[in-house]
Amino acid sequence: MPRDIVYFDLETRRTANDVGGWGNKHKMGVSVAVTYSTKLQEYLIYTEDEIADLVHQMVRADLVVGFNHISFDYEVLLGHTVFDFRDQLRSLDLLVELEQKLGHRLKLEAVAAATLGTGKTADGLEAIRWWQQGKMAEIAEYCCYDVKVTKCIHEYGAKHGHVKYHDRNGREQIVAVEWSTD
Repeated sequence: MPRDIVYFDLETRRTANDVGGWGNKHKMGVSVAVTYSTKLQEYLIYTEDEIADLVHQMVRADLVVGFNHISFDYEVLLGHTVFDFRDQLRSLDLLVELEQKLGHRLKLEAVAAATLGTGKTADGLEAIRWWQQGKMAEIAEYCCYDVKVTKCIHEYGAKHGHVKYHDRNGREQIVAVEWSTD
């Protein structure tokens, strides 16, 4: 039976400022959440009303992979479920792994541009504006793309034993990683 790696990202309805600061991530709401399952070999798009289905998929996964999903996305989801993702799921947060090696945080854009030669298509603030404008298709497309970028970075790191990133001066750097897709 093949291992099921679920790549995951979500977009919020509100900013940290809208909800009284970063300590209130659980109040930000979910506009769209997206997963890609290696077992199903498909992307699934969830709205806030479908969080129970998202949780069900993530619980069944052998590994949930994201970029800053442990301290951000999981915290946002706590506003919709009592399920404690940090203790109940096997997770690989690429940002956490890179921060531990480098001693500082990186943006997904810095890793994607250097490792894959492509960057993000938008940012979270633009996704919130789209939410306010009712542009759900744009949010879903953007979130799917971020999931794809995360998947490609993880697969690259697993295959090559390193990923690349642009440092604060724009120089390309390499950092060793010990990721697996098995």
